[in-house]
Amino acid sequence: MVSSRGKSKTCAATTFIERKTRLYMALKMPDRTAHSMEVAFGVVLSQYPLCTFGTATTDRGKEFACYAYLEAVHNVKVYFADPYSFWQRGSNENANGFLRDFFPKGHDFTSVTDGQLADAIRLINNRPRKCLGWRSAHEAFMEEVSHLV
Repeated sequence: MVSSRGKSKTCAATTFIERKTRLYMALKMPDRTAHSMEVAFGVVLSQYPLCTFGTATTDRGKEFACYAYLEAVHNVKVYFADPYSFWQRGSNENANGFLRDFFPKGHDFTSVTDGQLADAIRLINNRPRKCLGWRSAHEAFMEEVSHLV
C-alpha cells in the first residue's frame, strides 16, 4: 500500500496474508526498493517457524525485483499475478481494504507510527470471520502453527 499523497510518496506499507487462516501482517517500508522488500520479507518470516510459508504471490511492483533472492534465502516460491489482475491476490486485496478503514486512501504513511500500524493489524487479526467458523485469524493461525512445531 503506497502513501499516495502527503509529504512523501515513497513511504509504503508492505502487507502479507496467510491464505488458509487469513492472518494479516504489515510493515512500514521507507521506500519501494527491492532492498526494503528483502528486509521486510525477512522480518516477517523471522517471526514464525521455518516451514510456515511456502509460497508468495505478489503484484508486479518494482520492489519485487529481488524475487530470486527471496526464493533462495527464504526457501519460498514467488509467483507473480498477471498485470491488472487484482483478483488473483484477492485475500490480500480484501485485507488491504480492512487496513484502509484505519488509514484511508491518500493517508500519508510517514505519519503512521509502528505502534499505530501494529494496533490496526491486531484488531484486524482478532476479528471473528465467518469463513473461519467465527474464529479470528489469530486463533486459526495459532492452531495451524501448533501442528508445525
